[in-house]
Amino acid sequence: MRLRTTPNGVICDAGGHWVDLGHALRAAGAEDRLVTAAEADVVAVLREGDEALAVANAAVEDARDDASATANPEEAGLPFIPRSMRAFMLWEPHVIQSSRMLVKNFFPAPAWRAVSLFEKTGRTFPKFKPNERFWEAPTFYVANHAMALADGQDMWMPSHTKALDFELELACVLRSPVVDATPEEAVNAIGGWFVLNDWSARDVQADDYRRNVFGPVVKSKTFANSIGADVVTADSFGDWKNATGRVRVDGEVWCEGATRNPAHDIGEMLAYASKGERLDAGDVISTGTMPGCCGLELDRWIQPGQTVELEIDGIGTLSNTLSATAVPTTAVP
Repeated sequence: MRLRTTPNGVICDAGGHWVDLGHALRAAGAEDRLVTAAEADVVAVLREGDEALAVANAAVEDARDDASATANPEEAGLPFIPRSMRAFMLWEPHVIQSSRMLVKNFFPAPAWRAVSLFEKTGRTFPKFKPNERFWEAPTFYVANHAMALADGQDMWMPSHTKALDFELELACVLRSPVVDATPEEAVNAIGGWFVLNDWSARDVQADDYRRNVFGPVVKSKTFANSIGADVVTADSFGDWKNATGRVRVDGEVWCEGATRNPAHDIGEMLAYASKGERLDAGDVISTGTMPGCCGLELDRWIQPGQTVELEIDGIGTLSNTLSATAVPTTAVP
């Protein structure tokens, strides 16, 4: 199922025809609690579990030809309000190329000259490669879940950076709590998948990388994330490691990528994140930047007035226009 949240509740894609889920469930005589969930948001529906989703799917099919159940997908905003957000980093090629471009663009010139000279041998500069810890345990940081933008919302130009960047990421949202979970338990807690843009300040990231004891995810990553309107239920999406996507800027394809060959699987990631703490419904887990799918890796830089559109096949698109007049805000009422 592909779900969105509108001011009137959750809607469902019935083969290109969007259906008001609450209306469909009432018509089907579903339990009141499921109808109430459908009148809330996507996470409320996902929390009801597989049996409830089966009931919802059947109700939507029955309502496919009911004109009174028709919903307008253009009214959708954030599919849910994130409870928390964790962003992982899983692909070695992304680590290497991003590190290379940070040095090229933002480190002192002698550093780039040294790197260039070394890499003329055909070898990767050793410091660009992830260390053993990258392979031993999943790497992630805790993002600012309170600064979430919706699809179509204008993105501001942050005052503390001159190098704003996008990142195409596949993310999931939990539907149930996990504590000290096994990988199998963790996978069962996933409710659905969606598109996420992890906006990044690259000049700030480079400076923090060089000089901040807390590392390169302090002010370079905390000011905004965009969340796509579409959430595809876990049972419908399939194997997350087979996802493909692309980024368009003003309609031009800048890059394409895929999620194959990650350093860690999603169950392992969630199990690690839940060690000694409780994750719960509404928590967001991003798998990280698809290799090659950020401006830093491309050495191409977005500018005010441009529209950045992220797409993941089987889910949908996420679009934001960079506005010189927009101010920091969220899509949360």
